[in-house]
Amino acid sequence: MECENMYRVDIEAKLRGLGLKQSDTVLLHSSLSSLGYVDGGAETVIDSFLSILGEEGTLVVPTFGTLGVITEALRARSESVSSIHPRASVAAIGGKATEICRDHWKAETAHAQQTPYTRIADLGGYVCLLGVDQDRNTTLHAVEALLKLPYLNRTQEATFSTPEGDVSRSWPYFPGPHRDFIGLDKRLRDGGIVRVGRIGNAVVRLMKSRELIDALLVDGKVDPAFVLCGNPNCADCVRQQAAIQRQRIGNENFTLATSGLLAGRYIPQMSESCRSTGIDSIELDYIQGEPAQVIPRDRLSAAVSDLTADGCAVISFRASSVTEHATSLIESAAECGVPRVVFPLTEEAADLISSAAEHGVSISFFNVHLGSVSVYERLAKLKTPGQDINLTFSASNFAKAGEKPFLTSYNAKLKRFTDQLDLEDCTFDGTYTRLGMGNAEIKELVSILRCASFSGYMVLGAGNRTEGDLWASVEGFLHLLDSI
Repeated sequence: MECENMYRVDIEAKLRGLGLKQSDTVLLHSSLSSLGYVDGGAETVIDSFLSILGEEGTLVVPTFGTLGVITEALRARSESVSSIHPRASVAAIGGKATEICRDHWKAETAHAQQTPYTRIADLGGYVCLLGVDQDRNTTLHAVEALLKLPYLNRTQEATFSTPEGDVSRSWPYFPGPHRDFIGLDKRLRDGGIVRVGRIGNAVVRLMKSRELIDALLVDGKVDPAFVLCGNPNCADCVRQQAAIQRQRIGNENFTLATSGLLAGRYIPQMSESCRSTGIDSIELDYIQGEPAQVIPRDRLSAAVSDLTADGCAVISFRASSVTEHATSLIESAAECGVPRVVFPLTEEAADLISSAAEHGVSISFFNVHLGSVSVYERLAKLKTPGQDINLTFSASNFAKAGEKPFLTSYNAKLKRFTDQLDLEDCTFDGTYTRLGMGNAEIKELVSILRCASFSGYMVLGAGNRTEGDLWASVEGFLHLLDSI
């Protein structure tokens, strides 16, 4: 329902009703058209605020883009003061205008400490959203920058004029594409931080800047993805979520990788899966349904080249069996610059070690249909002075062999051989489960390896496909990590 024409006296009364008073500082984001007809237009709105705030109060507007008629009208006034910043500038009128705008360009970031956005908070000021929603609330960028969220980027270098001459610089922790800022509104209302009213046709939200920042800093420290939407088809938020996961994974000593089979059938699909989950390493076991050991060298080379170009390092080739192609796979690894090949532990192990040494490639063996005692005996027999023998510890295969992988298998002298842990879980009968929900004792194994600052590989295996895709597998693994 449309309201009657608005006059200055009406706007001032509404602002007082929201709690604004003399000496207050307000950062205003606005849409004049949302109000309906205002006698005198943008100038009346500005005069209404300035009348309420008084000579000691200050009205601030963002000016870093085309942000509405009210913003442009305030900036054009002779008494307005502008902050110097090519990416995040504001204009202000009032007693604190110079203090708020001073040396904005010198701040470390565009929105955090020593910028107008945090200075307003320090002054006990408000954010007012007049006919716009939280998507226009620039103070939320200050929260992101204060948290130094991993999906924020450095701006391109800009050259601009200052009182000290021309300056060229860039700023870190700058916001980029879509975030779900409007999804924060309910949280802020429920927390008593937002006062909601109406002026004309416009919904008005008024909030203390310091309360807003402090509340969301707590949320962001608990969940760095707190402003990202959960829409799997939102490419922006998927990419930003991946940046958060990449940082989380990078804090570990081990390298987290995925098997190619879990990441996708085709190389472009593998690349996209890794990119969208924050995984930077892959173990290439299958391509288009074919096992690595039978794929021609030129195709393997092209796959490695394409994955590397997409920012995904191939940590190893993995053979599902030992055939007459085994030596060829080692040669392919050497030619492609892949440092490791993973083979099942079979009677041919000694020959494979010899071939790998000749080509400068590392070998790791994984257990299949063998108990820990048999695995240890075979590895110990292969061990020679100066020769490292490595085990890719398949907890799920030990579980299928009827052993408790942590209590029995790992502790049976196998820990000194282990350079990789396969992250798959299953019950004793071979039924694959979510990580931590089967008999593979994955949680215990991950925990004890972290206690020793394990610097090898943890690889999400294809067995996780029964519970979902790579995204679900990474999410499940990070949840398991956070529970330790």
